[in-house]
Amino acid sequence: MNVERNLLTDAGLLSPVRAGTPVERAVCDVAWLQAMLDAEAALARAQAGLGTLPRSAADAISAAARAERLDPRALALASRETANPVVGLVQALTRVVAADDPGAAEYVHRGSTSQDIFDTGAMLVAARALRIIRADLARTAAALAVLAERHRDTVLAGRTLALHAVPTTFGLKAAGWRHLVLEAEQRLAAVLDGGLPVSLGGAAGTLAGYLEYARIDGAVGADPGGYLDRLVDAFAAETGLCRPQLPWHTLRTPIADLAAALGFTAGALGKIAVDVQSLARTEVREVAEPATAGRGGSSAMPHKRNPVLATLIRSASLQVPVIATGLTQCLVCEDERSAGVWHAEWSLLRECLRLVGGAAHTALELAEGLEVRPEQMKANLGLTNGQVVSERVTAALTPLLGRTAARRLLTEASATAASRGRPLEEVLGSAPELQGLVDAGDMARLCDPAQYTGAAGPLVDRALGS
Repeated sequence: MNVERNLLTDAGLLSPVRAGTPVERAVCDVAWLQAMLDAEAALARAQAGLGTLPRSAADAISAAARAERLDPRALALASRETANPVVGLVQALTRVVAADDPGAAEYVHRGSTSQDIFDTGAMLVAARALRIIRADLARTAAALAVLAERHRDTVLAGRTLALHAVPTTFGLKAAGWRHLVLEAEQRLAAVLDGGLPVSLGGAAGTLAGYLEYARIDGAVGADPGGYLDRLVDAFAAETGLCRPQLPWHTLRTPIADLAAALGFTAGALGKIAVDVQSLARTEVREVAEPATAGRGGSSAMPHKRNPVLATLIRSASLQVPVIATGLTQCLVCEDERSAGVWHAEWSLLRECLRLVGGAAHTALELAEGLEVRPEQMKANLGLTNGQVVSERVTAALTPLLGRTAARRLLTEASATAASRGRPLEEVLGSAPELQGLVDAGDMARLCDPAQYTGAAGPLVDRALGS
C-alpha cells in the first residue's frame, strides 16, 4: 500500500452525504483528469476535421488521452510550479503521445491555453455529474408522486411557527416536496441543455494561437471569422457541450448559473429533510425513515434510530448555498485572465457538485422508503382538543353572532378547552350564546378536522396532473 497516497485521498470521511454515491466517482481527481484529457482529444479531432493537423495525429492523441496513463499526484505536485494542473498535464500527455507516435506529439495542445482545457474539462465534469443528479431527482419526484396520491386525503395538523395551525393533508405536503424537486430538476436541465459551453479563447480571449497555426497550415483562407466559427462548432460537437457566443475566460456566467442551480437544488432537498426531521420527532412520530439494519444507531443510546438520511441531506443543504456564493463572487474577474479568481472556483465547484449529488441520491432513498403513519397523524390532531379548527368555527359563527363576538367566543372557548382538557366541540355546545343556533350534529361537523382541509385534495390533483 502507498501510505502517503492513502493518507492524501479524500475518502469522504468528513462528508458522509456523498461518500459512496455515484456522483463521487464522477467528480473525483481521476474523473477531472480524464475530462481535461477528453478536452485535449476533442480539440485535436476538431482541428483535424478542419485540416489544421493530421488525422493520424488526432487519432494518436485521442488514444493516448487516458487518465490511467498519467499520475494525478505527480501532476498535482507539478501544478504548484504553474498554479494550474494543465501545464503539467500537457507535458505528460505529450510524452505519452511521443512514446506511441513521435510525429503526433508536436500537435498536442496546438494553439491552446490552460484555461481552455481546464474550463472545458470542468464543463464536462459538471455535465456528467448533472446527468446523475437529474436521474436521481426524477426518481425522487416519482416516489413523492406516489406518496402524494396515496395520502391525498390523509389529514394531519398543519403547523406554523412550530405549532398546530389548521388541518392539511400529507398528500399536499408530499406534492409540495415533489414540486420543489421538479423545479430543481428543471433548473439543472436548463443549465445542462444550454449553459455548459466549451472554452475556446486562447491566451487572452482572441483565439490568436488557433488562428496562427491554422494560417500556417493554410486552413484559414480569407475569412478568419468563418474558420473560428467552424472550429468552435466542431469542438462543441466533439465534446457534446454548447458553443459560447464569446470566449469566457473572465466572463464567468456559466459557473454562476451552475452555482445558482445547485444552490436551489440543495435548498429544495433541504426543505424535505427538515420536514422529515420534524415529523419524525419522538413526540410527533408521523413519519419514519426507512428501516435498515445498523442505520441510525447511537454510540451511547441503544434505543435510538436517528433520522440519518434527512440529517445528511440537511447538512448538504446548509453547505452548498455558502459555497455557491463563493462561485458567484468569482464573476468579479480582472483583465483577460484572473490571477486567483479562476483558481478559487475549482474546489468550490467540485464540492457543490458532490454535495448536491450526494443529497439527491440520499433523497431518493428517503422518498422511496419513507414510512407514513396516518393513525399517528390522526392522534396528533386531537392534541389541542379541536382547537385546530377554530378558524373554521369562527367563520361559521360570524353570520350568527357577528365577527367580533364570534372571535371572542372562540378565544374564550379555546382557552377553556386547553385549560380543562375538554373538547372544543363540547365547550361550544354548552355556550349560552349558541343555544338554539347550532345543533349538535352541525357542531360536530364544524369541529371535525377531516372536514376542514380546504382545497388540499384538488391542489394535489392539480400538482400531479401538471
